[in-house]
Amino acid sequence: MAAGALPTEVSAVRVAPLDMALRAPFGISRGAQEAAANVLVSVELADGSVGYGEAAPFPAYNGETQAGALRTLLEAAGWVRGRDAADWRRIGAELQDGARGRGSAACALETALLDAAGRSAGVPLWRHFGGAGTELETDMTVTLGSSADAREAALHIRGQGFRTIKVKVGAPGGADEDLDRICAVAGEAPGIPLILDGNAGLGRAGASRLVAGLRARGIAPALLEQWLPRDDLEGMRALRRESGWPQAADEGVSSAADARLLARKGAADVFNVKLMKAGIGEALEVVSVARQAGIGLMIGGNIESVLAMTVSACFAAGLGGFRYADLDTPLFLAQNPFEGGYRLDGGRVSVGHIGAGHGVRPRGLLL
Repeated sequence: MAAGALPTEVSAVRVAPLDMALRAPFGISRGAQEAAANVLVSVELADGSVGYGEAAPFPAYNGETQAGALRTLLEAAGWVRGRDAADWRRIGAELQDGARGRGSAACALETALLDAAGRSAGVPLWRHFGGAGTELETDMTVTLGSSADAREAALHIRGQGFRTIKVKVGAPGGADEDLDRICAVAGEAPGIPLILDGNAGLGRAGASRLVAGLRARGIAPALLEQWLPRDDLEGMRALRRESGWPQAADEGVSSAADARLLARKGAADVFNVKLMKAGIGEALEVVSVARQAGIGLMIGGNIESVLAMTVSACFAAGLGGFRYADLDTPLFLAQNPFEGGYRLDGGRVSVGHIGAGHGVRPRGLLL
């Protein structure tokens, strides 16, 4: 350590692409993702502690891409050196500086700073966020595809011990195709709560047809997640009244400003908090708005490895009060390039064994 340097002073930042193949295309209403095109960042401190972060950009939120996240983080590597990792929140805000399309890059850098500081101090990330708990119950997702695919997926999910199933809706064939798939899932997993996720891909007419079809078949979802476009707040409010089922905002709530608007308009019962949307600092602000407005909380993510998913699990378990969790995407990856991280037993996610930081390290030389 250099004379006069703080143990948590950043001495080096490294950035590299993190490309991960999926077992099969991950289909949602906006199309199918063939692979995860993410970014890995590491931060080394003056005392030798190293922390890791992952960016998983999703253009639907803010136009951010892997190339953009790489560029942002490589630029940040220069000015972050010499800063105190304990100042992670200010650094994340400076990286974004009011610009759109940097949310996952901010999340990756904030994560690496927090992880390095946590490893240096011997403090686990779940305790940093408050230590309210160490366990969550996650769903598992049935992606878009045929009814036969949905039936097979539901059978597998039930066999693995998951107690909530998320079904992607917004199929090209409209409400009838979605209903066939939902009925296939319900038939293989009777009594298991269903979250129906539209990824902002349905219109008002299609949403009404799907609600009517579900009622006719006696299916009452546990949650409707962002069926309508993110800016159709009046439609979202009408859908809450029409269906009578709880509704979560996802694509529509990236920032605290979004959260305040949704709460004021009465357009959502639940906020799906994703750290990749605008970084960890902003996610904390969204949680604060939700709690003040009496709105429920869900923790989710993009197509992420166990690294980013573990950070989200630490965030939600540590803060407490998250009723829903959607932290299953590592199960869709063909390989796991990391060691450590959350433990999964059926749908039960546990982070209590993590002793410092988020506990995830790359296998081999990824950076």
